[in-house]
Amino acid sequence: MGYVEDLRKIVGTIPLILVGAVVIIVDEHNNILLQKRNSHPVGRYGLPGGLMELGESTIETAQREVYEETGLTVRDLQLIDVFSGKEHFIKTPNGDEFYVVVTAYWTKAYKGDLKINDAESMSLEFRKLNELPENMVKSHREMITKYMAVLT
Repeated sequence: MGYVEDLRKIVGTIPLILVGAVVIIVDEHNNILLQKRNSHPVGRYGLPGGLMELGESTIETAQREVYEETGLTVRDLQLIDVFSGKEHFIKTPNGDEFYVVVTAYWTKAYKGDLKINDAESMSLEFRKLNELPENMVKSHREMITKYMAVLT
C-alpha cells in the first residue's frame, strides 16, 4: 500500500494537496508517448506519471511512475514547468478530493520495451503532436502545449 492509500485510511475523502510528476517521452520522430488510462479518468489519454511516495524527489517519482506504467527507464529529464492551482482540483469516482501539484518533464533519453501495466493502462502509443486525441486529460494537454512553447 502506498502513501496516499495509507493517508486516505486516516483522513477519508477530504481535500488534500498531493504532489505528482509526469513525463513527455519523445521518440526519434518527435512523437510523444500517450497512455490510454485504465484508472481515473478511465479511457482518457494522458502522460505517464503519478503521485509521489514518501522520501521521493519529483524526478524519482517521474522515473518510478514511468517504469511502472510503461516498462521504460527514463533519464535526462528536462523541466517544463510546475502546474498547480484551483484548476488542478480532482474528485475521483470514489469521492476522494485533492489538489495536485504536478512537475512536468520531457526527455528523449529512454530505454526498454513498452509494456502495458493492465492496472494502469489500456494502451500505450506514440502520437504526433499535431494528432493528439480529443479525449485527453485536460491538464496533460496544457502540459503538452507548454512543452511545445518551451521548444520554440
